[in-house]
Amino acid sequence: MTSDEGNRKTTLRTHLRAARRTATPAPLSSEVLKAVAAFDITPGQTVCAYLAIGPEPGSPAMLDTLRSAGYRVLLPIVVGAAPLDWAEYDGDLRPGLYGLREPAGTPLGPSAITTAALALVPALAVDHQGVRLGKGGGHYDRSLPLASCPLVALVRDEEFVPHLPAEPHDVRMNAVLTPKAGVIHLPM
Repeated sequence: MTSDEGNRKTTLRTHLRAARRTATPAPLSSEVLKAVAAFDITPGQTVCAYLAIGPEPGSPAMLDTLRSAGYRVLLPIVVGAAPLDWAEYDGDLRPGLYGLREPAGTPLGPSAITTAALALVPALAVDHQGVRLGKGGGHYDRSLPLASCPLVALVRDEEFVPHLPAEPHDVRMNAVLTPKAGVIHLPM
């Protein structure tokens, strides 16, 4: 990545985080079922998801909707600079690294993402080509290459943009889920 691209990503992250601070919550609790339906994921299959932090799109209700519909839900466990670990979400959470909450179940290892039929991925923004801008920690950059399932980024409608800077290691999203537009397959 050139320093210009790095500066552009940093500027974009700052702008997007500031906009989220005043944004309306986007729980996506009913919309998430459109995502699983769009990829013919059936009850009993595994969905990797995440627990939304602060104003991030998603919610505990979204996770409970998936569980109530019969999906096995895995949530990430941050383990430092390694790929994310995963554990089954049964409704119970415990404190994790960096003040995050994580599933209380037994860690299954980074390869658990390979069992997923679908992965719901947090993002600050996604572009029309499927490029995802994350928070900059690299946790998903190290984990998503292990996945062989469709990847769906969850963002607000205004965070789905025409173009974002991309690097060779960026894993492209197969779709984006927004509150108003629903599921949009990528690239457009």
